[in-house]
Amino acid sequence: MHVLGIDIGGSGMKAAPVDVATGKLLDERQKIATPQPATPAAVADVVRELAGAFGWKGVTGATFPGVVTSGTIRTAANVDHAWIGTDAAKLFGNALGGDVTVLNDADAAGIAEMTFGAGKGEHGTVLMLTFGTGIGSALFTGGLLVPNTEFGHIEIGGHEAEKRASERAKDLHNLSWSKWAGRVDEYVQQMEALLAPDLIIVGGGISKESDKWVPQLTHVRARIVPAALLNDAGIVGAAMAAAGIATTR
Repeated sequence: MHVLGIDIGGSGMKAAPVDVATGKLLDERQKIATPQPATPAAVADVVRELAGAFGWKGVTGATFPGVVTSGTIRTAANVDHAWIGTDAAKLFGNALGGDVTVLNDADAAGIAEMTFGAGKGEHGTVLMLTFGTGIGSALFTGGLLVPNTEFGHIEIGGHEAEKRASERAKDLHNLSWSKWAGRVDEYVQQMEALLAPDLIIVGGGISKESDKWVPQLTHVRARIVPAALLNDAGIVGAAMAAAGIATTR
């Protein structure tokens, strides 16, 4: 089955058709900067443009950087707050002229990694963390997703975690790899204290440079590995959710 996956982030939106049986992209992904301000109407226009780039008329899945319940947006930390209460599934469906499944962006990335990537075959507690504009999270136990965890917003030392340890924070404060890894290490230690995961998968765009920082995360018992699908995981997971092959608790 071929499904279009659209991954909406705070700074970029990307899409590609996916073979959901293999997790492989069927065409080179297209990427467009997230409009600023990232209002529902502006983002829907980009969703339409991305689908049009592939001449797409079929099944479509889309991610969103916030809590999503039954296609409706409940939080919007890194995009316009006008999203809160918006039926994104209906909005995107109207834009594309068909049904669109919408889910949290990190949940989508985790679904893809658990099926085709670093979490394949893992049946214990697995935590996926995505580092980008913010910090996304996806929690799995026994292979099942606990949706919308949004652990990037926990407070550490009086500060929201993603304000200190996201990729955007690294760029904003011009942090060295070592300095930034120290902040990530502190954050991951807190996650381990709360959840005791067996495996932690780190993703997002910065995961392609995992050799520069993952070896410095030394104060955690759990295994820490980079995402195998790197920054394509959200696209693949969105497509899988639309195809009905994403399992949640």
